[in-house]
Amino acid sequence: MQSVEEFLAYAVRLEQEAAERFGELADAMQSAGNGEVGKLFRRLSDYSRLHLGDAKARAGYRDIPDLAPMDYQWPDFESPEKAALWAADPMICKGEALEIALAAEQAGRDFYKTVLDTTDDPEIKALAAEFVAEEGEHVAELQKWIVAHKAGRKTPA
Repeated sequence: MQSVEEFLAYAVRLEQEAAERFGELADAMQSAGNGEVGKLFRRLSDYSRLHLGDAKARAGYRDIPDLAPMDYQWPDFESPEKAALWAADPMICKGEALEIALAAEQAGRDFYKTVLDTTDDPEIKALAAEFVAEEGEHVAELQKWIVAHKAGRKTPA
């Protein structure tokens, strides 16, 4: 990352795409009758919308670059936290859905961690550290859900 503005452009795109994808997955799970996982995906969508709002608020007075989708250089071909589309398969089991959500949140955290580890800019470092911590909370929550699911216990609220 070359500037705080570039970092925020990436953060806005990442969180926007995560919110949209988790929202789509929530709708798919609700339609398939898997309300519990649908609620989890909706919560993850809501978290991403909060992060999106935070990134936009931090952009505030800054001139954020308007990057075209092809201008983003993600570790893979799409933004890291955009959960796998096959999670919307109505035949997917809860365990698989949880693993897909976990992989998306880990990818988002890892993206921000890479920025944190590779930038020399103290302002980008501070922002990236905050985003790493927030994504880490989501990873931890999903890990609790997975442990509970595998143990046959009720998933955390």
